[in-house]
Amino acid sequence: MSVLTILLVAIFFAAWKAPRWVKEIGLFALAFGFLGQLLGVYQVLCVLRDVGFEQEGVAAFFQKVPLGVIFAGLKVTMNCFIYGVIIYLVSLIVRVVKKPRL
Repeated sequence: MSVLTILLVAIFFAAWKAPRWVKEIGLFALAFGFLGQLLGVYQVLCVLRDVGFEQEGVAAFFQKVPLGVIFAGLKVTMNCFIYGVIIYLVSLIVRVVKKPRL
């Protein structure tokens, strides 16, 4: 998330110094947010594997780990992606505002 915040600051700096880079920085933030979500889902799946899903069966697994906990972990992984989308939308707004008028 801190990298995404740095990219948000970079968008405003690029709008001032190098307006052509605003789109690329926004797209990079979007891609980085998606990568963050994938890494979060990977961590959730690794934790579920460590709980022992394969060895004990489905019924014993859901007795150990409630379904709400699993969905809460997946919800947390969405934070990075949503932040990346917001930064991308900010970059689009900055591009529209900084677009040269005819």
